[in-house]
Amino acid sequence: MKTESVYFSLGSNLGDRKANISTAVTKMDEAFGVHHSALSRNIETVPWGFFSERDFLNCVIVYHLAIDTKSKFKEDACLEILLKCQKIEKEMGRDDVMEISKEGKREYHDRIIDIDFLFCGTIRIHHKDLILPHPLIAHRDFVMLPLLEVAEPMLYAEFPDLFESK
Repeated sequence: MKTESVYFSLGSNLGDRKANISTAVTKMDEAFGVHHSALSRNIETVPWGFFSERDFLNCVIVYHLAIDTKSKFKEDACLEILLKCQKIEKEMGRDDVMEISKEGKREYHDRIIDIDFLFCGTIRIHHKDLILPHPLIAHRDFVMLPLLEVAEPMLYAEFPDLFESK
């Protein structure tokens, strides 16, 4: 087992956004059995990828989690982490199902909470349910701005392409 820095982006644009993020952080601490090691400030952003009258609050949170880094088991461990995040989203009332437009693009909607799994240390995964690092990080200021507040040096070293223009 190796301790990895695990990064997530949190966002909310429905209801009491600040309370939603705070609740998600508490639930994540409980689900992972540890207190988060870093939490960026909340930033207000316009919705990305869809129109809405409601702006988002976004932040990035970091955990140090024990991960079995053997080839097969690291993917299983990361998928387990993803499932915990999806469970939290559902517990908090997120019930939207991923929709694809006629053009083949994902359609986004307002949400109580959104938890995106960004990084698990330097692990790279290409699974049908999970790609790490998250493939859209560099294109989303609502992720990059808070990520820059809490990113550890190893992220810059391992993924320089994501940080080169920031």
